[in-house]
Amino acid sequence: MRRKEGRTIGLYFKVSPAEMALIEEKMEQAGTLNKRAYLRKMAVDGYIVHVDMGSVKELVKLLRSIAGNVNQIARRCNETRNLYGEDVEDLRKGYVEVQKEVALLVGKFVKL
Repeated sequence: MRRKEGRTIGLYFKVSPAEMALIEEKMEQAGTLNKRAYLRKMAVDGYIVHVDMGSVKELVKLLRSIAGNVNQIARRCNETRNLYGEDVEDLRKGYVEVQKEVALLVGKFVKL
């Protein structure tokens, strides 16, 4: 190790063949051939992305609810040949709720 670079502390670790293949693949994507430089750069400047999926789960729940409502209304329309205003209002409210959740979710991704 070159002392003039100021790097005097050795850091050693082992990886599995699969991990090594993944490291080499990511190095290729980054366009670098120097493994030491790549690993040092990732250790110092790399970052971890943690995604909170709670909003997505809530959105999926709302979408399932709306889909169930649409199916019930479709069955009723097929049976009675009538469409009730309150059914349409229920769908509209569900849509507005989903639209709000989508806006919140998109806002979270924009912040990343």
